[in-house]
Formats: sequence, structure tokens, C-alpha cells
Amino acid sequence: MRPAPAREGRGRAVLPQADPHRPRRGLPPGRAFVTHETGVRGRLRALLRLTSLRLRLVTVFALVALVAAVSVSGIAYWLNRDAVVTRAQNSALGEFRKSLGDNAGALPDEATCDDLRGMAAAVANNTLGFEVVLVEDQDGRPECAAESDPAVFSAAMVPDSLREAVRQRRYDDDSGAPFHMYWQRITREGHPYLIGGTQVMGEGPTGYMLASLGAESDDLRSLAWSLGIATALAVIGSVLLAQAAARTVLRPVQRLSDAAHRLGQGKLDTRLEVRGADELAELTRTFNDAAASLEARVAELSGREEASRRFVADMSHELRTPMTAITAMTEVLEEEIDSLDPMIAPAVQLVVSETRRLNDLVENLMEVTRFDAGTARMVLDAVDIADQVTACIDARAWLDAVELDAPRHVIASLDPRRLDVILANLIGNALKHGGSPVRVSLREETGPAGPEVVIRVADHGPGIPAEVLPHVFDRFYKASASRPRSDGSGLGLSIALENAHLHGGDITARNLPGGGAEFTLRLPHRTQDEPDDPCEAEDTPVVLPGSRAPGDVTGAPGHDSPADGGERR
Repeated sequence: MRPAPAREGRGRAVLPQADPHRPRRGLPPGRAFVTHETGVRGRLRALLRLTSLRLRLVTVFALVALVAAVSVSGIAYWLNRDAVVTRAQNSALGEFRKSLGDNAGALPDEATCDDLRGMAAAVANNTLGFEVVLVEDQDGRPECAAESDPAVFSAAMVPDSLREAVRQRRYDDDSGAPFHMYWQRITREGHPYLIGGTQVMGEGPTGYMLASLGAESDDLRSLAWSLGIATALAVIGSVLLAQAAARTVLRPVQRLSDAAHRLGQGKLDTRLEVRGADELAELTRTFNDAAASLEARVAELSGREEASRRFVADMSHELRTPMTAITAMTEVLEEEIDSLDPMIAPAVQLVVSETRRLNDLVENLMEVTRFDAGTARMVLDAVDIADQVTACIDARAWLDAVELDAPRHVIASLDPRRLDVILANLIGNALKHGGSPVRVSLREETGPAGPEVVIRVADHGPGIPAEVLPHVFDRFYKASASRPRSDGSGLGLSIALENAHLHGGDITARNLPGGGAEFTLRLPHRTQDEPDDPCEAEDTPVVLPGSRAPGDVTGAPGHDSPADGGERR
């Protein structure tokens, strides 16, 4: 007897597999799963936006290296695994077929169980160390299972699917053999095995073999570890290379960022050394050209602005002498206005008012020139702010039109003359455009920078139009183009704001919910100790209400005309 020709893998038995369409427990429905993935991608994109360019560059390099290394390692592992397992499988099946052929001839026609055991032992005596089971269950005789080593391989371990495949007769190939050899891989106690089986030619027994694939599995595990280590080394190497590349690329970018920061701080002579001839070098060259152009443009504009300031200052100083003479003449005319011809008196009154307005404009222009040139100085003194507000209102005869809510003994170190200018402009602006009564309140508050003195000036007028509100402190701003001429010069609120800034404070404007506008002056509440001996204060310059500091002439209290509040409505 000889075994049937083997054909490995043909019609191999397939173990039952889970239904791929059956839903798994614990997995969300498809829509929820897609939403979860979308949310994860969104969070990853947000994270990448928040991270630095260096980290993103290194991450991209690492991901590319990881994908490439995993792909190469996976392909290499799959190819080696298929080659190793197929070679071991073919070797075991070939040896099993050869051993069956060599021992089948010595088996008698009416073989007993002892004969089968002898043949099983002979077949199992091989160099590959597989175990054999011979099963005789034909002609209605009781089944006889001859096992070479029952402790390792028994007939009960043969899968039913493999038994059925071996027993089927097939005539679908050119050899005409009714039986073929089949094989199947199984796992027992975590170890891989190969089971092969075939029908001996004729009515002979059915032979099965069990070969261990543990050595091949160990080899493949070692290969997997080697490929994993190689993948990790590739990723680490890519991260290091990415770090070096990022440093090479981002160092010029950092230099450009630092240079742009210095340029933004006003250091217009900032330049960068051009290195290389790549795109970054071209970017550096473009930055240098832009910085040079900006420096030249700013220098030109600064020169023009300086010339303009000098012109205004010179013009204002030149106008003071003739304005003094003209003012003296208009005062003489004003004193004699009752004795003039009634037809001439209105013209004289107009000349007097316009002369005073022109004089105020010249004084305001000189004050603005000092602010622009940075030559404005303060003469500080310990001031009771309530007394200062009262003096400002009383000097301009506004007591009947102003409601004052100012507690006494709020002492702060301020420039009295400049504070008077601020108050005169704010209160005069409220009376001119908002109407009486104007409410002035004084409070002590705590601001972000510490204690503050807060003075609020509120009127009961129609308020400030929304389009005018952002421009109320602009110089020469007119609320309406149809009223280009007004009693004020449009500089009063601007001068008040500059004086507040000199004190380290600020002025803001807003519309009240019930109607009317409110200007809020905030000044730091700084105090200084007054000397006990009056003689010690002789060297300290003090500007009292009603007087003027040397060189400053704008807005002194006691002036006959109201403060210049500008035009806001």
C-alpha cells in the first residue's frame, strides 16, 4: 500500500470565524463612532495650532519616520513569517508523506491495532520530531486509534473539520487520486502547532501528524523584537534629525523675530547679516531692505514733523508781541465803547471778542507745542482738591450753574495750575454743550495702579453722538462739518488730556443711561509731606490759583473768557 499523493493546502479546513456583520458589545453606533473620530481630529488640530513650530516640525518628522518604519517592518515581518512558516510546514508535511509511504508497504491487509501502533511508532521516528496518530474505522469494524505518544497527540485532538476533509473523495485533478493531504494550524496552551492528515491508499487507515511550530514562533518573535527596536531607533534618529533640521531652519526665523521685535520698539537701525543664498537668506535681505526703507521714511516724517512743530512754535512766539499790542488796544476800545457811535459799537465789540479768541488760540498752540516737544514741566504742590475745584468754579462765575459734591481734606500732590486747566476745560465744555446744571463729584477710589482721585463732570444735555465719542479728545476736531467755526479752538479737551497724562492719569468720556455726557478724570493719589517751617518751602516752586507758572500761559484761572472746551456736538 502507498499513500495517496499529497497536495498541501488544497481544500484546507477553515476554523469557524466570527461574523463580521455582527455588532460587538461595547462599541458605539456608526454615527457616534464617526463623531468621536471627528472630535479627536479637531482636538489634535487645535493642539497643533497651540504648539510651537519646532514641536510641529519634529512631530511631523517623527510621524513620517514612524509610519515608514512600521510599514517596512510590517512588510518584512509578514514576508519572513510566511516564508518561515511555509518552509516548516512543507518540510513537516513532506517528511510525514515520505514516512507514510516507506512504512505503508509493511502493513498487512488485515492490520490489527498492534500493527497500527507499530506503524505509528515507525512513522513518528523522524528527524522533525512530530507525533503520529493512525485511525482505522472502515468496514464496520470498531475504531482503532494508534497513537505514537498519547500524552502529546491523541485522536481526540484532531479537529472534526480536518477529519471530514480527509475522508472526502475528490477526482478534480489530473492525478486521479481520490484522497489528498490536508493541514490545519492550531494553538494549544499558547503554543502553535501544525496538524496534517491524509487517507492511506485504498482502504487503509487515516494518518494524522502533529508538528510543533514553537521554534519558528520563537524565531518570528525575535524578528519582531528586532524590527521593533529598529523602528524605535529609526524614530529616535528621525527626531534627532528633525531637531537638527528645525534648529537650522528656525534659527534664522528666530533671528528675524528678534529683529522685528527690536524694529517694533523703535530701533530702526536694526539689520541682519545675510547668510547663504537660500529662501531664508532672501527673506533676510528683504527684511533689511524694508527696515532701511522704513528708517528713511520715518526720518523724513520726523524731519517734517519737527519742522512743523518749529513753525508752529515760531509762529506762536512771533504772534505774541503783536497780540499783546492788539489786546491792549482792544481793551482801550472796550472801555470807550459806551461813548462810541451806536453804529460802530457792535463792530468794536466783535473786534474785542475775536481778539480775545485769537489770543487764546495762540496760547493754546504754544501749550500744544510744549507737549509735542516734551518740554512741559509740572510744579507739584500738596493740594486740597475740593478747594481747587471750588476756586476754579468761583474764578469763572460758575457757582450758580454747577452742583459740587466734593468732600474736604482730599490732599494730593498735583500741579495746581494744570489741574485748574483740566477742570476749566471739562466744566466749561459741559456748560457750553450740555447745559446746566453741571454736576461735579470728587471721590477717592482704588484703581489697578493703586489709590486714585476721581473727578466726574456730568451734564444734562443730549449726550455725545456715537460717531463723535471716539474723537472728543482729538485736536481741532469738529463734530459737524456744517459748523466749522465755533467759540473754541478745538484744543481744550486735548490740552486737558495731555495735562492728565503728565500727572500719570487719564480722562474718559461716556454717555449716561438717562441722558447727558460724563467726563471722568482719574489722577494717582500721591501725597507729599509739607514742611513744618515755612522757610523750608522757599525753594519749592508753587503755583497758586490765579497765578501762572514761568513760561506757561494757557488756561490760567481768573481769565475773563470761559475755558476752551472744543466742539463735541
